[in-house]
Amino acid sequence: MSPGPALFDSHTHLDIMGLPVPGVLDAADAAGIERVITVGVDLESSRWSARCAEEYGTVYAAVAIHPNDTGAVTALDDVLAEIETLAGLPRVRAVGETGLDYYRDSSDPALQREWFRAHIGIAKRTGKALMIHDREAHEDVLRILAEEGPPDKVVFHCFSGDEQMAKRCADAGYVMSFAGNLTFASAQGLRDAAAVAPADLVLVETDAPFLTPVPYRGKPNSPALAAYTARRLAEVKNMDVAELCALVTATGERIFGPW
Repeated sequence: MSPGPALFDSHTHLDIMGLPVPGVLDAADAAGIERVITVGVDLESSRWSARCAEEYGTVYAAVAIHPNDTGAVTALDDVLAEIETLAGLPRVRAVGETGLDYYRDSSDPALQREWFRAHIGIAKRTGKALMIHDREAHEDVLRILAEEGPPDKVVFHCFSGDEQMAKRCADAGYVMSFAGNLTFASAQGLRDAAAVAPADLVLVETDAPFLTPVPYRGKPNSPALAAYTARRLAEVKNMDVAELCALVTATGERIFGPW
């Protein structure tokens, strides 16, 4: 794809792409993706993400224990203390990905909820955005946010809800980040949700190397391919691509910035 309007990838996993980071970033830049947020899912990948953000000027980091990884952690207090220390670093811009995943049974739901509440507290204490993984757990995620009191900045990574969920998130001021599955033929429900999401509450992500957008579905994803999701999102919202990218960039700076 030729370079389009400037954009950024709000959620990727540079550590598991199996490619040298400089090459991935060069390809992204050539496609108009000027910045990326690389996301931790456990303590080691969170440390790696923070180091990567320090090394590369167009990379920022998010740190947390993924809900599916909570069952493997024994020293809960020690791990949370280190996550909070990492979250306080200047180039770490979010606490995530954290949340609830009821699709897989790798971690006990009650334990996931305990960790999610702890991460909400870290986000509030550090003033960083909360980056949520929500898979088949919409009601509990919204309930826990309400009970704990949400941070000022909340992002639903790889938004997976329906129109009603999108409206509830919008009413709460939560940002919805859309990934490559928005382009899948089977994802009309997701496109319906994107259509009702306010344009100033949407982001674009890759979740690379996962969820590769059409026309590259079936191949490893990369931040450069965020441009395809942005174009599809612009179509869904009946917006000019450049206008959408400008709004997404402004929202990114409001939630994660200043860059």
